[in-house]
Amino acid sequence: MKNTIALILVVFYLPLSILLLACQPAENTPTIEHYVSDNTKKMNLPFSDAVIVDNMIYLSGQLGNIPGSFKLVEGGIRAESKQTMENIKSVLAANGASMKDIIKCQVFIEDINEWPVFNEEYVKFFPGKKPARSALGANGLALGAKVEVECMAYKIK
Repeated sequence: MKNTIALILVVFYLPLSILLLACQPAENTPTIEHYVSDNTKKMNLPFSDAVIVDNMIYLSGQLGNIPGSFKLVEGGIRAESKQTMENIKSVLAANGASMKDIIKCQVFIEDINEWPVFNEEYVKFFPGKKPARSALGANGLALGAKVEVECMAYKIK
């Protein structure tokens, strides 16, 4: 009888216990949230404005479009650069963060010769410390945009 009970414990309950423990969420499992603004929903775009993983905010690339529309602001690279940064600021604010929380930007610019004009607008949004940044010339940005910027930010919860 003792052998039968021991066998049942080993064959049935031990694997079941291991399985139940393995299915428990780990203490360090990240919290993942997807932020989709009303404008993005209205425009029926196939992505999130941002994905928040614990304290990190990963923003989708932003363009210089008028929020809620597929229309780029008029005025060329300067106006688009400013609107792009305003759009970034808006997504961050909706998630309890600010431009000061940005740690890295990736810039895609249609004409690398317009780089200095982009930089003139960009630095206005970072009067203090600047985030890390990479940039590259790009051909064929969405909506025919002159610039697209994506960012990563760290917010303290």
